Amino acid sequence: MKSEKHHLILEAAITVFATQGYYKTTVAQIAREAGVADGTIYLYFKNKEDLLLQIFSFRATEIFDQFYDAVAHCDHSEEKLRTLIRAQLQAFQENKELAVVFHAESRQVRKCAALTEQVNQISKQYRDLIGEIVETGQEEGCMRKDLYLGLVKRFILGAVEEVINTWVLAGGRYDLASMADPLVDLCMHGITHSR
Repeated sequence: MKSEKHHLILEAAITVFATQGYYKTTVAQIAREAGVADGTIYLYFKNKEDLLLQIFSFRATEIFDQFYDAVAHCDHSEEKLRTLIRAQLQAFQENKELAVVFHAESRQVRKCAALTEQVNQISKQYRDLIGEIVETGQEEGCMRKDLYLGLVKRFILGAVEEVINTWVLAGGRYDLASMADPLVDLCMHGITHSR
């Protein structure tokens, strides 16, 4: 189990990365935000890159546990999809700084192979959960069976990421979670009239 100080430093790093950006942030700024000496950071993290990696690892695990728990209580696939997307949007709305770090900084630091691998792993975990929901929907008969599952997973993930990115760029000035139902409706019914 990680110490309280470890957690405090992670939270401070999220704040500073979100406001300064990863490349402009210094370890000294993170230490100041956390209220610890610069050297204390190195007792818990190898460097700034390790801090960012652990933010992704720690928070992704925490958030995915919430997603799985929320989806597990749903009765059918469309409800599962709505719940998953709503939970994701709600999680980022509740922590705008984390949304900035996940959605802005993950794109900025692609030079870091370990971070790229971490981001890809998070994306795969999310796509796999979407895949399970879609396959259940196909079995239930409420989702088309002629769809290419890999494309559906990437379509939904991309749509959700774009909704979050737009919200981040708008400064979080509107209710992000309210976008969940319109987004799922678009996924479920497309853009054409029913025939």
